[in-house]
Amino acid sequence: MCITVDEFGETAPKIGFLHTFKKSEFLIKCWDPEEEDLHSTAVDEETVERLKSNLKELDRFLGCYPYDTWNQWKELTNHITPAIVERCSPICGFVRSALELEHCTDAARPRGGESTPKRKKRSGITVEEKEDELLPDMKPKPGTELRLSKIPNKQYPDDATPNEITKHSLDSSYALDTFLKKLPLPMEVLGEMQLAFVCFLVGQSLDAFEHWKKLVSLICGADSAIPERRAIYYEFMKALETQLMHVPEDVLCDIVANNNFVYHSLRKLFANIELNSYVDGRLKSYAMRFSERLTAKFLWDFSDLQEEDEDEAPVVVSIE
Repeated sequence: MCITVDEFGETAPKIGFLHTFKKSEFLIKCWDPEEEDLHSTAVDEETVERLKSNLKELDRFLGCYPYDTWNQWKELTNHITPAIVERCSPICGFVRSALELEHCTDAARPRGGESTPKRKKRSGITVEEKEDELLPDMKPKPGTELRLSKIPNKQYPDDATPNEITKHSLDSSYALDTFLKKLPLPMEVLGEMQLAFVCFLVGQSLDAFEHWKKLVSLICGADSAIPERRAIYYEFMKALETQLMHVPEDVLCDIVANNNFVYHSLRKLFANIELNSYVDGRLKSYAMRFSERLTAKFLWDFSDLQEEDEDEAPVVVSIE
């Protein structure tokens, strides 16, 4: 990642790129000091060969590789394959902490009292969706965004009955299976989760962070899919534990909802694993040890998993 500081000490948005290096590979990226940006044009072969032949002289200008964090980096990226990097990287080739947004027309701005297509599909609406409707429909400039797989907007089929809608709303297995079928391999969901996380951790991409949050919620909210996707859930818990060691707890808190979304998501996951009779003992044992380690580090309470959270419990109205 590259970051610039002006004469007043103000920092510009970060910019970087994703690349899977091969043995003895020599890669050159040019920095434009006037634009404070990386060049997207490739360096000519003559320049590459000239610099390669002078590599020993270049060494003293290069920064030391942080070997003290090498093992941590491997744990954070062990599911990210070259294919995932190629598939999910922005077309422009660079990952930016602040995307360039396209201006929207005045007609695209929301109007108070008008119903949107999203609202017509259902009567309920979340706080996040309500806020989203109040904002202009700003979109990233084409080719600059991460090409992460789209997570289903609905958790149930189009022809679902009311009972099925309730079932799929309580168990995100249908939405998870729909998402996994779009991937070249189901296990690549872990690679996408890790890629989104490191783009946030290193590249400060909030869009990547939002995608990571949605993936965590999607995986944790499934119940019937756990026995069938056992390998995914085992590796998911390992990957998530590593990630949680690298972010402050307050980053995980939803300012609007005033809660820790990871904690609430994991309560659902641990409850589903504990109560699902088709989940094998080894996975249940690993989930229990994982919850104990989280309790020791963050003081998160995972007791009484069978009890519903207060914000999800049924509302009882007394009629006199």
